[in-house]
Amino acid sequence: MRKTLILAALLAATPFAATAADGLSYTYAEAGWTQIQVNDDYLNDPKVDGGYIRGSFAIAEQVHVFGAWSTVSKKYNYADGSLKLELNQPELGIGYHMPMSDRVDFTADIAWVRQNVEAKSTYDGFGTVREKDHTNGGRASMGVRGKPSPRTEAWLKAGYLDGSDMDGTWIGTLGGQVNFTKAWGLVGEVQAYEDVTQYSVGVRASF
Repeated sequence: MRKTLILAALLAATPFAATAADGLSYTYAEAGWTQIQVNDDYLNDPKVDGGYIRGSFAIAEQVHVFGAWSTVSKKYNYADGSLKLELNQPELGIGYHMPMSDRVDFTADIAWVRQNVEAKSTYDGFGTVREKDHTNGGRASMGVRGKPSPRTEAWLKAGYLDGSDMDGTWIGTLGGQVNFTKAWGLVGEVQAYEDVTQYSVGVRASF
């Protein structure tokens, strides 16, 4: 931890002529489809699908704020009723970026993450029963973001996630974008921690 703080201080104190690698924007909005897969033999490796929205806004030359919200759900039907599971995940954070070359940025961010879970059970003749739970956590990560070519982009991050009612765990993110125009692109991302893998595909508008 001490070495990380010293490195961050040195990076913050170093002047740079550029604010970001060429073609990389830290102000954007995106939305799309997402799926969460859980590796659990007892539950037969469940998958839940839904959607997400995400945005980022540059507030200084090398600093940006970001937020995201995703919701996934799945319904199980039985002979005498049904069960619907729903997971909502909001996220708010702040990030820092530093040019490493004309095409690559070093990135670092911290974020508040919340997981809201709701189970709704419906049984014939007994009505509906709802149960809710939530947990709050924090995530810190570092990585790189760059442009392999004028119309493509890629990013890789590694970090640590911890919080109330959850065990601390390492988390990794791999993503990319293919640009149709300077402003519009198709994005894809994979995020994994412990036995959970989240896949996302969406459309991004950069400004």
